[in-house]
Amino acid sequence: RCLLLNAAALLGAADAFIPHRQPAAGATASTTASTTALDATIAVFGASGLTAQECVYQALKDGDNVVGLTRNPANVVVPKGSGGDDAGKPLTDPNLTVIGGDVTNADDVAKVFENDIDGVIVALGGKTSDVGDTMLTDGTNNVMSAMKSKGVKRIAVVTSIGAGNSKEQAPFAFKVLMMTVMKKIFADKNNQEAAVEASGLEYCIVRPGGLTIDPPTGVINVIDGEAGSIPRADVAQFCLEAVKDGDFPYVGRSPCISSVGGTSWVKDRSKAARGEA
Repeated sequence: RCLLLNAAALLGAADAFIPHRQPAAGATASTTASTTALDATIAVFGASGLTAQECVYQALKDGDNVVGLTRNPANVVVPKGSGGDDAGKPLTDPNLTVIGGDVTNADDVAKVFENDIDGVIVALGGKTSDVGDTMLTDGTNNVMSAMKSKGVKRIAVVTSIGAGNSKEQAPFAFKVLMMTVMKKIFADKNNQEAAVEASGLEYCIVRPGGLTIDPPTGVINVIDGEAGSIPRADVAQFCLEAVKDGDFPYVGRSPCISSVGGTSWVKDRSKAARGEA
């Protein structure tokens, strides 16, 4: 707790989000069940993505059931941040169901909700040249429509710092990218966020700063000013709390989260940041 509060003090305008489970830096995710909702069934869309892998892995370690949808089931592996020596190995578990499919296909999305889902995490990604200009919005709309048909209310959607009304929280170099090479993806993110805000669901839009594949720190600051970096493992923990905690304080809000403050962070487009080198 002291570490979290000290970090918040250094950041200035920030609130220290204190998760129920605080993994030590470099540690594998705890096998202790969450104190919020035991044995939940969590749907994760984009399950083979780097942040989504963390959501899947940590939920399983918490004793939850997970149903994941991804175009690439073979890419659902133990994440590098939380996975320790097992990182990169195929992620298998009796409580894990992985469905191969496309989130923009409503029939594929419906397969996920053939299970009794308690909460939903949307952590979609990919280049617009590969997935299209409106995949985030179209896919998220499909998910929310299926949620409503099944009476599922709680959803966490991972977007990015700079999306929606958080443009001024992005570092200058990242703003340049947003207006140039990332213009299409941010148009999609903005439309995705608007759809979530208008959904009537119990949502939390999660806007992380610069994403890394470092081990979880347990330091998750909700920031009003300029964002620094944050491990994907910590983002995943925040998302899981958002869908499992009945009293989660950021329901109906769009917090920017970061573990590191300062103004020096810029978008790291290297293979190392994605764990590929």
